[in-house]
Amino acid sequence: MTLSKLFNEFFYSEKAGGLILIFATALSLILANTGSSVAYISLWQHNIAGHSITHWINDGLMAIFFLLIGLELEREIYHGELSSIKNAAFPAIGALGGMVLPALIFLLFNYGKPAQAGAGIPMATDIAFAVGILSLLGNRVPPSLKIFLMALAVIDDLGAIIVIAIFYTKTILWTNLLVSLGIWLSLLALNRLKIRNLIPYLAGGAAMWYFMLHSGVHATISGVLLAFAIPFGNGNEKSTSYILQHNLHKPVAFIILPLFALANTSIMLQGNISDSLTNANSAGIITGLLLGKPLGIFLFTLAGTLFGICSLPEELSWKQIVSVGFLGGIGFTMSIFITMLAFTDEALIDISKISILIASIIAALSGYILLSKSLR
Repeated sequence: MTLSKLFNEFFYSEKAGGLILIFATALSLILANTGSSVAYISLWQHNIAGHSITHWINDGLMAIFFLLIGLELEREIYHGELSSIKNAAFPAIGALGGMVLPALIFLLFNYGKPAQAGAGIPMATDIAFAVGILSLLGNRVPPSLKIFLMALAVIDDLGAIIVIAIFYTKTILWTNLLVSLGIWLSLLALNRLKIRNLIPYLAGGAAMWYFMLHSGVHATISGVLLAFAIPFGNGNEKSTSYILQHNLHKPVAFIILPLFALANTSIMLQGNISDSLTNANSAGIITGLLLGKPLGIFLFTLAGTLFGICSLPEELSWKQIVSVGFLGGIGFTMSIFITMLAFTDEALIDISKISILIASIIAALSGYILLSKSLR
């Protein structure tokens, strides 16, 4: 199986990005729990133009991350694994199972309780982390397994975007939202007029982000919408979409996601952590990511195969699907992002982040060990 140049570029930038994410997270936790902890934590709360640095990263820079995710979705739909129902069915059904079952498990622990809003937290998969772990296995990983994981994670991210738009939008200011959508429609019109210059799209995207930010709908959604307004053409190296995606890979992998990790894992570990991790919220997050993800991915793809909706790719085994399912349990970036939207209580946010980190580390180790054995 031949992998496209852009897919390889995306995969290997995510590979290095995943390893840098691990380093940034470890560094942040160390700095937050040493003698410089107060200064380090307050750094991210420093006010710039009415908002903290963390807020600018989460609502501003992460919109660029979502723009890249949107561009990858667009490419997958036109030319990739999602371009045909037959190819898309297997990872799509797996992604659905990997979202539904973790959310149900979380609600099993938290339905009717204050933390109920966190049901979206264990639904997410961190592409960079998951690909980073998979890449450690080197050339033993068959191309079809790389593609399955990437398609699974991309569809998973689409699901997370929909969840954020529907369930984590509280108050909508319709005037600002309509202005933002009006700008988007204008950009779609430019696309139809075959205007390929990136400048009007990026300028329009910035304006769309501003009005979306002040509409009540999370501003990062504008990144995804902008991606589908960018001209795709035939998808070759001269297309506008290709050029933008190519230029965004490294800034997102090496600057934006590490900054997100540093800002959002500056957690001071204090008190009895073990007691906090046994509450219903933490149990729901950890069980959802560690059990719900691999089980949901496996059961849904197995059922889809048995009912003839999809088929297991020839190079893959069910052991490998379960193993990749554990990598799907690495929720890090998107799970932390949803945590920030779901809760306002700082203590609940911090313990949720710690639960996500613990579950993601165990999921990464489990996936790596299982895949290492299944690929021998």
